[in-house]
Amino acid sequence: MAAKASIAKDGNKPKNVPEILKRIQSGELPQPPIARLIGFELTEVSEGRATVTIEAGPQHANPMGTLHGGILCDIGDAAMGIAYASTLAEGESFTTLELKINYLKPVWNAKLVAEGRVVKRGRTVGLTDCNVYDDKGKLVAFLTSTCMTLRGEMAEGR
Repeated sequence: MAAKASIAKDGNKPKNVPEILKRIQSGELPQPPIARLIGFELTEVSEGRATVTIEAGPQHANPMGTLHGGILCDIGDAAMGIAYASTLAEGESFTTLELKINYLKPVWNAKLVAEGRVVKRGRTVGLTDCNVYDDKGKLVAFLTSTCMTLRGEMAEGR
């Protein structure tokens, strides 16, 4: 998870991922490097839910002038991943097995809100989804993702 880079600089390392996420949301830890690169921000996190926002502008445009689809994928993936990570126990990590996106409406310049949630969390595999809305409340993209919880050696270094 991207938050790992943030906690490496922090001498008081949290013991679990949900704690890391709360500290990022509160500003106690910096946003992950990918968030700073693209310009999105984790604005809400609770167990099984996360909200990510971005001010989409010309810096995010594709050659045709609309928002690059990868930006929608990034914010949706972040919201779903953070929502899933918020359910992890100490010593657990996860990886994404699959991600699907439906682009529903073009975007040029807008504040976008990606609302991720855990639909089903099994012992090993979970399903998440995400709605991405523009500043008029219109649905611009819908995503789903399958995640796999990692434990023991598989979770080390993640």
